[in-house]
Amino acid sequence: MHREKWRGFLLPVVAILTLLVDRISKWVVMDSLKLGESWNPVAALERWVSLTYVTNTGAAFGLFPDHGVIFMVIAVVVIAAIIFYYRYLPGDQWLVQISLGLQLGGALGNLVDRLRYGHVIDFIDFKVWPVFNVADSSIVVGVVILAFHLLRHGEDWGLGD
Repeated sequence: MHREKWRGFLLPVVAILTLLVDRISKWVVMDSLKLGESWNPVAALERWVSLTYVTNTGAAFGLFPDHGVIFMVIAVVVIAAIIFYYRYLPGDQWLVQISLGLQLGGALGNLVDRLRYGHVIDFIDFKVWPVFNVADSSIVVGVVILAFHLLRHGEDWGLGD
């Protein structure tokens, strides 16, 4: 019973930690770099990765620029759906709770940016991929974990044959 109760808190704890890491990382970047400026904490990796302060009015990874209002609406719908669904999530679905917590924290992090600044703060620059942030990464990792779980255990949710 005790373990069951703890698992029920996993989603909000992951969401809060994700939101905190996202907000702190963006604050450090905005405080330390000028818009468009790059920094490499490890000079040997400069060719492959750096921290580059950019803004993004579109979706994750710079897709669909200048559609911020649409993405705010989508974020609110996703946040509401996760919060609503959370009440019905069995406590033993810890992987799903982690997945949804990552997605919730990431969606909240980017929504805060859009509401506060009118754009999202991005800074992780792998040179061969559009610049992104912790929230974007959390959303993508959360979706991948959820897809993996559904592919392996979809029948447990009435989704498989």
